[in-house]
Amino acid sequence: MSALAQPLAQSAVQSVDWLAIAPPTIAAVVALAVLVADLFVPEARKPLLGWASVAGLAAAALMLLPLLDGDRSTFCLTGHARVCSYTADHFTLVIQFLVLGGALLAALLSVTNLKDEQRRVPAGEFWFLLLSSAAGAALLPASRDLATLIVALEVASLPAFALVGIRHGDKRSSEAALKFFLSSVTATAVSLMGISFVYASTGTLYLIQVAQRIQHVDGQLHTLAQTGVVLTLVGFAFKTAAVPFHFWVPDTYVGAPLPVAAYLSVVGKAVGFSGLILVTVVALPSYADVWGPALAALAALTMTVGNVGALRQQATRAYSAVRLLAWSSVGQAGYLLVPIAAAGYAKDAQKAIGSTVAYALMYAAVNLGAFAVAALVGRTKSLNRISDYRGLYASNPAAALLLAFFLLCLAGLPPGVIGLFAKVTVFSAAVDAGLGWLAVVMAVNVVIALFYYLQWTALLFRAPEGEPARHRVPAPVTAALALTGVLGVALSGAPQLVLRFAATGLF
Repeated sequence: MSALAQPLAQSAVQSVDWLAIAPPTIAAVVALAVLVADLFVPEARKPLLGWASVAGLAAAALMLLPLLDGDRSTFCLTGHARVCSYTADHFTLVIQFLVLGGALLAALLSVTNLKDEQRRVPAGEFWFLLLSSAAGAALLPASRDLATLIVALEVASLPAFALVGIRHGDKRSSEAALKFFLSSVTATAVSLMGISFVYASTGTLYLIQVAQRIQHVDGQLHTLAQTGVVLTLVGFAFKTAAVPFHFWVPDTYVGAPLPVAAYLSVVGKAVGFSGLILVTVVALPSYADVWGPALAALAALTMTVGNVGALRQQATRAYSAVRLLAWSSVGQAGYLLVPIAAAGYAKDAQKAIGSTVAYALMYAAVNLGAFAVAALVGRTKSLNRISDYRGLYASNPAAALLLAFFLLCLAGLPPGVIGLFAKVTVFSAAVDAGLGWLAVVMAVNVVIALFYYLQWTALLFRAPEGEPARHRVPAPVTAALALTGVLGVALSGAPQLVLRFAATGLF
């Protein structure tokens, strides 16, 4: 009996590829270390926790380098080497770089923000929550089964609720956190219902096996499978802030600390879109006739509502600059949805998905840069209105030039060459898939967006009203601005660095 039991026991024990899971693991371990260290670090030395968090995120990002050699998988089914729960492939590494890089830049902005908040934000808890969310966000693109996907999604989302409402005694912050929480919980409930239906009809949670089995579901379970697909898509549409599931975005961005809003605008979107890509392209390619048209309609609706919402912002309204960035991020989500919708029609779905990833990398760099300038201006202009940016060039030429560059990138105008090329790849993905009507809708929306981006850009160089306010730039904010600026300029000079994903695919 012992001789028989030994091989069974060995087959039940899996060897873990620690190098493959290093990026999210390092972020999680540093999160716990910072939380424990907070108990022993005196108040005067709390900023050290922030720098430790920045170092942890940098270390997690560096651990992506050894994984470039080839695909690695772990937590696989015994006897099925390709059926795994965690896979570090090309797609995973690119999204993990985006997520960890975005979290690192948000952490740099947070170092200054926590110092300015003067004990309204508890340092230890803040860094623990940010790192925990980053760990979940880094885990999600590597998830290759539905259970791991949902767990990663919630590990990324739950700390984000607390980050939004973390400021003591701030009613606006609490309201924003509640809206964010209710919308996200609804999305999770709908997703879980859909995933449970898919599991009931296929008998598996692994994405590869779902893709194979869902094509051959018994007639009695066909309706259940279709309902599961629709509910899963609706749940992820909430996470991507697609219209009509976007209502939480403007108030959440305004109520959250500005670095947290920057984090949500980039990392939150990366989480939603990478999950949506895995569910549609990897798990449900046979239902492309369902999710393709649905995502195309959502893309058109999302970009239109987002850009019209940004256009309606009044320059003198409180927090109008943050609200414009929030509505703009909704519009950008519409552009990001276009290639995913195109994947449902295209012969080469990988190429279409590559267009989404290329656009997401451009958007992440320049949007974080825009939020970094907003954080700088918000230190002296607490209401952060668009009108507060008038004459910024007179008081801080470098910040004004960088913001102008970031806005032109988002608009898709030179010298923001990377923004132009990224939009062209999204256009071509739509046209190649036969979605000419969606390309036309996108063209109209690009023109609408030009108006409010150029209006804000022109304001930076107008004569200031009264004496221009001088902005002292703290070292962490300088580092964040420098990193985003260098990245934006480098990508504009060599757009092929990210656009090659649109040509080669990722899976």
